Amino acid sequence: MIIRVALLCTGVLVASGAKAQVPGCTDPLALNFDPSAETNDGSCMYAPTGISPYLTQELPTSLSETSGLIDWDGHFWTHNDDTDIRLYALDPQDASIADECLLAGVINQDWEDIDQDDTWIYVGDFGNNSSGNRQDLHILRIEKSTLCTGQPQIDTLWYSYEDQIDFSNQGSNTTDYDCEAMVVGADSIYLFTKQWKSLGTAVYALSKLPGDQIAELRGTWPVNGLITGATWMEGDRVLALCGYSSLLQPFLYVCYDYQGHSFFSGNKRRLELTLPFHQIEGISTTDGLDYTLSNERFSQIVMVPPRLHHVDLVITFPVIWMH
Repeated sequence: MIIRVALLCTGVLVASGAKAQVPGCTDPLALNFDPSAETNDGSCMYAPTGISPYLTQELPTSLSETSGLIDWDGHFWTHNDDTDIRLYALDPQDASIADECLLAGVINQDWEDIDQDDTWIYVGDFGNNSSGNRQDLHILRIEKSTLCTGQPQIDTLWYSYEDQIDFSNQGSNTTDYDCEAMVVGADSIYLFTKQWKSLGTAVYALSKLPGDQIAELRGTWPVNGLITGATWMEGDRVLALCGYSSLLQPFLYVCYDYQGHSFFSGNKRRLELTLPFHQIEGISTTDGLDYTLSNERFSQIVMVPPRLHHVDLVITFPVIWMH
Protein backbone atom coordinates (compact mmCIF):
# COMPACT_ATOMS: atom_id res chain seq x y z
CA MET A 1 0.00 0.00 0.00
CA ILE A 2 1.30 3.46 -0.86
CA ILE A 3 1.16 5.95 1.96
CA ARG A 4 1.43 9.71 1.47
CA VAL A 5 3.92 11.14 3.93
CA ALA A 6 5.14 14.74 4.27
CA LEU A 7 7.57 15.12 7.23
CA LEU A 8 6.07 12.20 9.10
CA CYS A 9 8.51 9.40 8.26
CA THR A 10 11.82 11.18 7.91
CA GLY A 11 13.49 9.25 10.71
CA VAL A 12 16.11 6.55 10.07
CA LEU A 13 15.30 2.90 10.70
CA VAL A 14 18.06 1.41 12.84
CA ALA A 15 18.93 -2.26 12.77
CA SER A 16 19.46 -3.95 16.11
CA GLY A 17 23.01 -4.81 17.07
CA ALA A 18 25.77 -4.18 19.54
CA LYS A 19 27.26 -1.21 17.70
CA ALA A 20 26.44 2.16 19.28
CA GLN A 21 24.29 4.36 17.13
CA VAL A 22 25.24 7.95 16.29
CA PRO A 23 22.68 10.40 17.76
CA GLY A 24 21.71 13.64 16.05
CA CYS A 25 19.08 15.32 13.91
CA THR A 26 17.75 12.83 11.37
CA ASP A 27 15.17 15.10 9.70
CA PRO A 28 16.23 16.36 6.23
CA LEU A 29 13.76 19.26 6.64
CA ALA A 30 15.68 20.62 9.64
CA LEU A 31 18.32 23.37 9.64
CA ASN A 32 20.75 21.14 11.53
CA PHE A 33 20.13 17.88 9.65
CA ASP A 34 23.04 15.50 10.19
CA PRO A 35 23.27 12.87 7.42
CA SER A 36 25.57 10.79 9.60
CA ALA A 37 23.06 10.58 12.47
CA GLU A 38 21.52 7.16 13.00
CA THR A 39 19.17 7.88 15.90
CA ASN A 40 16.97 10.92 16.42
CA ASP A 41 17.99 12.71 19.62
CA GLY A 42 15.26 15.38 19.41
CA SER A 43 17.71 18.17 18.59
CA CYS A 44 16.28 19.20 15.20
CA MET A 45 15.79 22.94 14.68
CA TYR A 46 13.62 24.54 12.00
CA ALA A 47 13.34 27.85 10.21
CA PRO A 48 10.26 29.91 11.14
CA THR A 49 7.43 28.76 8.90
CA GLY A 50 3.96 30.16 8.28
CA ILE A 51 1.02 28.20 6.95
CA SER A 52 -2.31 29.45 5.62
CA PRO A 53 -5.68 27.68 5.39
CA TYR A 54 -6.77 26.55 1.95
CA LEU A 55 -10.39 26.77 3.11
CA THR A 56 -12.20 28.67 5.89
CA GLN A 57 -15.86 28.11 6.79
CA GLU A 58 -18.11 30.17 9.03
CA LEU A 59 -19.67 28.36 11.99
CA PRO A 60 -23.19 29.03 13.33
CA THR A 61 -23.33 31.65 16.08
CA SER A 62 -24.63 28.98 18.48
CA LEU A 63 -21.08 27.57 18.41
CA SER A 64 -19.40 30.79 19.51
CA GLU A 65 -17.47 28.89 22.19
CA THR A 66 -16.51 25.85 20.16
CA SER A 67 -13.67 24.23 22.03
CA GLY A 68 -12.88 20.74 20.69
CA LEU A 69 -13.09 18.87 17.39
CA ILE A 70 -13.15 15.31 16.07
CA ASP A 71 -13.95 13.73 12.70
CA TRP A 72 -16.39 10.83 13.05
CA ASP A 73 -19.18 9.20 11.07
CA GLY A 74 -18.92 11.60 8.14
CA HIS A 75 -19.14 14.77 10.27
CA PHE A 76 -17.02 17.03 12.37
CA TRP A 77 -18.16 16.98 16.00
CA THR A 78 -17.70 19.85 18.42
CA HIS A 79 -19.05 21.34 21.65
CA ASN A 80 -19.15 24.65 23.50
CA ASP A 81 -16.93 25.07 26.50
CA ASP A 82 -19.46 26.02 29.18
CA THR A 83 -22.80 27.06 27.68
CA ASP A 84 -24.71 23.81 27.05
CA ILE A 85 -24.54 20.01 27.26
CA ARG A 86 -24.82 19.10 23.58
CA LEU A 87 -22.48 17.61 21.03
CA TYR A 88 -22.90 19.08 17.55
CA ALA A 89 -22.38 17.27 14.25
CA LEU A 90 -21.20 19.60 11.48
CA ASP A 91 -21.72 19.06 7.77
CA PRO A 92 -18.20 19.05 6.26
CA GLN A 93 -19.49 20.74 3.10
CA ASP A 94 -20.59 24.01 4.71
CA ALA A 95 -19.96 23.64 8.49
CA SER A 96 -23.70 23.88 9.22
CA ILE A 97 -25.16 21.92 12.14
CA ALA A 98 -26.42 18.56 10.87
CA ASP A 99 -27.40 17.15 14.26
CA GLU A 100 -27.42 17.98 17.99
CA CYS A 101 -27.13 15.29 20.65
CA LEU A 102 -28.09 16.14 24.23
CA LEU A 103 -25.99 14.58 26.98
CA ALA A 104 -28.79 14.42 29.52
CA GLY A 105 -27.88 14.27 33.19
CA VAL A 106 -24.43 15.87 33.01
CA ILE A 107 -23.14 19.39 33.58
CA ASN A 108 -20.73 21.49 31.58
CA GLN A 109 -18.50 23.40 33.93
CA ASP A 110 -15.70 23.79 31.40
CA TRP A 111 -15.63 21.30 28.53
CA GLU A 112 -12.36 21.90 26.73
CA ASP A 113 -11.65 19.00 24.37
CA ILE A 114 -13.10 15.91 22.74
CA ASP A 115 -11.57 12.70 21.35
CA GLN A 116 -12.63 9.17 20.50
CA ASP A 117 -11.77 5.53 20.09
CA ASP A 118 -13.73 2.84 18.26
CA THR A 119 -16.41 2.57 20.96
CA TRP A 120 -16.46 5.78 22.98
CA ILE A 121 -16.40 9.55 22.69
CA TYR A 122 -14.49 11.33 25.46
CA VAL A 123 -15.26 14.89 26.58
CA GLY A 124 -12.83 16.60 28.95
CA ASP A 125 -14.38 18.77 31.67
CA PHE A 126 -10.96 19.90 32.87
CA GLY A 127 -10.76 23.63 32.19
CA ASN A 128 -9.18 25.11 35.33
CA ASN A 129 -8.12 28.66 34.52
CA SER A 130 -10.43 30.70 36.75
CA SER A 131 -8.83 29.73 40.07
CA GLY A 132 -6.51 26.78 39.36
CA ASN A 133 -7.87 24.75 42.26
CA ARG A 134 -10.61 22.53 40.83
CA GLN A 135 -10.87 19.17 42.59
CA ASP A 136 -13.59 17.79 40.33
CA LEU A 137 -11.60 17.41 37.10
CA HIS A 138 -13.09 14.66 34.97
CA ILE A 139 -13.63 13.16 31.54
CA LEU A 140 -17.03 12.01 30.32
CA ARG A 141 -17.07 8.76 28.34
CA ILE A 142 -20.08 8.36 26.02
CA GLU A 143 -20.84 5.14 24.18
CA LYS A 144 -21.04 6.03 20.48
CA SER A 145 -23.93 3.71 19.69
CA THR A 146 -26.12 5.50 22.26
CA LEU A 147 -25.00 9.09 21.62
CA CYS A 148 -28.08 10.46 19.86
CA THR A 149 -30.69 8.09 21.26
CA GLY A 150 -31.91 10.50 23.95
CA GLN A 151 -30.53 8.15 26.61
CA PRO A 152 -26.76 8.12 26.05
CA GLN A 153 -24.68 5.72 28.12
CA ILE A 154 -22.19 7.90 30.00
CA ASP A 155 -19.62 7.17 32.68
CA THR A 156 -16.93 9.33 34.21
CA LEU A 157 -13.17 9.29 34.77
CA TRP A 158 -12.26 11.49 37.77
CA TYR A 159 -8.64 12.52 38.22
CA SER A 160 -6.11 14.81 39.88
CA TYR A 161 -2.55 15.72 38.85
CA GLU A 162 0.11 13.77 40.72
CA ASP A 163 2.34 16.85 41.23
CA GLN A 164 -0.33 19.39 42.21
CA ILE A 165 -0.14 19.86 45.97
CA ASP A 166 -1.36 23.46 46.29
CA PHE A 167 -5.12 23.86 45.93
CA SER A 168 -5.37 27.42 47.21
CA ASN A 169 -7.34 29.87 45.08
CA GLN A 170 -5.11 31.28 42.34
CA GLY A 171 -5.57 34.39 40.25
CA SER A 172 -7.40 34.05 36.96
CA ASN A 173 -5.21 32.73 34.11
CA THR A 174 -2.15 32.14 36.30
CA THR A 175 -2.16 28.38 36.96
CA ASP A 176 -0.03 25.70 35.33
CA TYR A 177 -2.78 23.13 36.02
CA ASP A 178 -5.25 24.23 33.39
CA CYS A 179 -5.95 21.76 30.57
CA GLU A 180 -7.59 22.10 27.16
CA ALA A 181 -6.04 19.26 25.13
CA MET A 182 -6.49 15.49 25.21
CA VAL A 183 -5.77 12.49 23.00
CA VAL A 184 -7.05 8.94 23.40
CA GLY A 185 -4.92 5.95 22.47
CA ALA A 186 -5.39 2.20 22.47
CA ASP A 187 -4.61 1.89 26.18
CA SER A 188 -4.36 5.36 27.71
CA ILE A 189 -5.53 8.96 27.66
CA TYR A 190 -2.93 11.73 27.48
CA LEU A 191 -3.59 15.26 28.71
CA PHE A 192 -1.59 18.32 27.61
CA THR A 193 -1.79 21.22 30.02
CA LYS A 194 -2.12 24.91 29.26
CA GLN A 195 0.56 26.43 31.47
CA TRP A 196 -0.29 30.10 31.95
CA LYS A 197 2.80 30.96 34.00
CA SER A 198 5.52 29.09 32.15
CA LEU A 199 3.96 29.10 28.64
CA GLY A 200 4.81 25.42 28.34
CA THR A 201 2.87 22.19 28.41
CA ALA A 202 3.06 19.07 30.54
CA VAL A 203 1.77 15.70 29.39
CA TYR A 204 -0.02 13.40 31.84
CA ALA A 205 -1.25 9.83 31.35
CA LEU A 206 -4.50 8.27 32.55
CA SER A 207 -6.17 4.90 32.20
CA LYS A 208 -9.23 4.80 29.93
CA LEU A 209 -11.33 3.16 32.65
CA PRO A 210 -13.90 5.09 34.69
CA GLY A 211 -13.30 5.81 38.37
CA ASP A 212 -10.83 7.86 40.45
CA GLN A 213 -7.30 8.22 39.10
CA ILE A 214 -4.02 10.05 39.52
CA ALA A 215 -2.75 11.62 36.28
CA GLU A 216 0.91 10.61 35.94
CA LEU A 217 3.36 13.24 34.70
CA ARG A 218 5.20 11.97 31.60
CA GLY A 219 7.05 15.01 30.27
CA THR A 220 7.12 18.75 29.62
CA TRP A 221 7.98 21.03 26.72
CA PRO A 222 8.47 24.85 26.53
CA VAL A 223 6.10 25.61 23.66
CA ASN A 224 6.18 29.40 24.28
CA GLY A 225 2.42 29.57 24.09
CA LEU A 226 -0.87 28.21 25.39
CA ILE A 227 -1.89 24.72 24.22
CA THR A 228 -5.62 24.43 23.47
CA GLY A 229 -6.13 21.24 21.46
CA ALA A 230 -4.52 17.99 20.33
CA THR A 231 -4.94 15.24 17.75
CA TRP A 232 -2.95 12.03 17.42
CA MET A 233 -2.15 9.46 14.76
CA GLU A 234 -0.98 6.81 17.22
CA GLY A 235 0.12 4.21 14.68
CA ASP A 236 2.12 6.75 12.66
CA ARG A 237 3.60 8.39 15.77
CA VAL A 238 2.38 11.85 14.80
CA LEU A 239 0.99 14.23 17.42
CA ALA A 240 -0.27 17.72 16.60
CA LEU A 241 -0.95 20.39 19.21
CA CYS A 242 -2.66 23.70 18.52
CA GLY A 243 -2.61 26.88 20.55
CA TYR A 244 -1.83 30.56 20.50
CA SER A 245 0.70 33.03 21.86
CA SER A 246 0.10 35.64 24.54
CA LEU A 247 -0.64 38.03 21.64
CA LEU A 248 -3.24 35.64 20.20
CA GLN A 249 -1.08 34.44 17.32
CA PRO A 250 -2.18 30.83 16.67
CA PHE A 251 0.25 28.04 15.91
CA LEU A 252 0.40 24.32 15.18
CA TYR A 253 3.06 22.10 16.77
CA VAL A 254 3.75 18.81 14.96
CA CYS A 255 5.65 16.16 16.94
CA TYR A 256 6.89 13.10 15.04
CA ASP A 257 9.57 10.41 14.96
CA TYR A 258 9.50 10.13 18.76
CA GLN A 259 10.14 7.03 20.86
CA GLY A 260 7.20 5.13 22.34
CA HIS A 261 4.87 7.65 23.98
CA SER A 262 7.63 10.14 24.75
CA PHE A 263 6.00 12.74 22.51
CA PHE A 264 8.71 15.37 22.93
CA SER A 265 11.69 13.04 22.35
CA GLY A 266 11.63 13.42 18.55
CA ASN A 267 11.04 16.24 16.08
CA LYS A 268 8.95 19.18 17.27
CA ARG A 269 8.10 21.58 14.47
CA ARG A 270 6.17 24.80 15.07
CA LEU A 271 4.08 26.28 12.27
CA GLU A 272 2.64 29.78 12.63
CA LEU A 273 -0.93 29.99 11.35
CA THR A 274 -1.59 33.14 9.34
CA LEU A 275 -4.76 33.85 11.32
CA PRO A 276 -4.02 36.78 13.66
CA PHE A 277 -6.39 37.23 16.61
CA HIS A 278 -7.95 33.81 16.04
CA GLN A 279 -8.44 31.92 19.31
CA ILE A 280 -7.80 28.45 17.90
CA GLU A 281 -9.30 25.80 20.19
CA GLY A 282 -9.93 22.51 18.37
CA ILE A 283 -7.97 20.33 15.94
CA SER A 284 -8.61 17.11 14.04
CA THR A 285 -6.96 15.01 11.34
CA THR A 286 -7.46 11.61 9.75
CA ASP A 287 -4.10 11.31 7.96
CA GLY A 288 -1.60 13.52 9.82
CA LEU A 289 -1.30 15.86 6.84
CA ASP A 290 -4.65 17.57 6.33
CA TYR A 291 -5.88 19.28 9.49
CA THR A 292 -9.12 20.98 10.47
CA LEU A 293 -9.02 23.60 13.22
CA SER A 294 -11.74 25.59 14.94
CA ASN A 295 -11.68 28.99 16.60
CA GLU A 296 -14.17 30.42 19.05
CA ARG A 297 -15.62 33.90 18.77
CA PHE A 298 -13.22 36.68 19.76
CA SER A 299 -14.33 40.25 20.28
CA GLN A 300 -11.80 42.64 21.76
CA ILE A 301 -9.32 44.30 19.44
CA VAL A 302 -11.26 42.96 16.47
CA MET A 303 -14.35 40.79 16.07
CA VAL A 304 -13.60 37.31 14.78
CA PRO A 305 -16.59 34.93 14.38
CA PRO A 306 -16.35 31.17 15.07
CA ARG A 307 -14.89 29.34 12.08
CA LEU A 308 -13.41 26.12 10.75
CA HIS A 309 -10.04 26.26 8.98
CA HIS A 310 -8.49 23.56 6.80
CA VAL A 311 -4.71 23.39 6.32
CA ASP A 312 -2.68 20.90 4.30
CA LEU A 313 0.96 20.34 5.23
CA VAL A 314 1.70 18.96 1.76
CA ILE A 315 1.24 22.49 0.41
CA THR A 316 4.08 23.68 2.66
CA PHE A 317 6.43 20.70 2.77
CA PRO A 318 7.95 18.38 0.17
CA VAL A 319 6.18 15.05 -0.19
CA ILE A 320 7.82 11.67 0.11
CA TRP A 321 6.01 8.68 -1.37
CA MET A 322 6.74 5.48 0.50
CA HIS A 323 5.57 1.88 0.18
